[in-house]
Amino acid sequence: MELSLDGRRAYAYTGGKPFDATLPCVVFIHGALHDHSVWTLLARWFAHHGHSVLALDQPAHGRSEGPPLASVQALADWTLALLDAAGVRQAALVGHSMGSLVALEAAARAPERITRLVMVGTAYPMKVSEALLNTARDAPDKAIDMVNAFSLSSLASKPSYPGPGMWLHGANRALMRRMQRGQPGLNLFEHDFRVCDAYAGGLQAAARVACPVHFILGAADQMTSPKASRDIGSALRAQVHSLPCGHGLMLEVPDAVLNTLRHCLA
Repeated sequence: MELSLDGRRAYAYTGGKPFDATLPCVVFIHGALHDHSVWTLLARWFAHHGHSVLALDQPAHGRSEGPPLASVQALADWTLALLDAAGVRQAALVGHSMGSLVALEAAARAPERITRLVMVGTAYPMKVSEALLNTARDAPDKAIDMVNAFSLSSLASKPSYPGPGMWLHGANRALMRRMQRGQPGLNLFEHDFRVCDAYAGGLQAAARVACPVHFILGAADQMTSPKASRDIGSALRAQVHSLPCGHGLMLEVPDAVLNTLRHCLA
């Protein structure tokens, strides 16, 4: 579904069903250098089981027009504006990695509108090492390979998604490279990582969140270590679910993520 925000195209995948703003809405918010496609399985399940779904492409990602927004706070405002454009009064927010910070900030800015907050592969602060930031700036393809290695806990997960024979590293690398090259003249990888690194409002945001909160974490996550989620989890009184995977939870253990998310949103 295409919407217009400030005269620019904003895209949201609706899970293969026409969008119906009268149904309970689930909003999926992707992480750095990703797009709506990381949510395909989850979006389709909820769209076909009594929910409306908006799996967003953030500005300058996928099918949404740029420019990219400069901060988590700006992305949260954009997300809430997209809900307005879609006619959604209340929604559950599900965010992965950078998207989890956007979901947190949006839930804090409009607590009366958010029914559930689910933060997947999250941490706060979400600091990025100087070495990785510099590599993202100087050699983004090399940095993409580094992030792939850190994000997936094994060379192959079985059963793999979306079916046997799927190469998880290759699929994620191809997606990240496509996002990086979709904005000529812009290093979107460095931009996204610096947005994560700069966000300093997490604990203040947590104090304003009014809905139930769940964390879905990878036990072997090297990008956002579960240890780094403890303080923000305590501040949010989050229910924590640990899965046997790395940072790329939706790729490595798709069925487990779906089953856990069904519980979170029940």
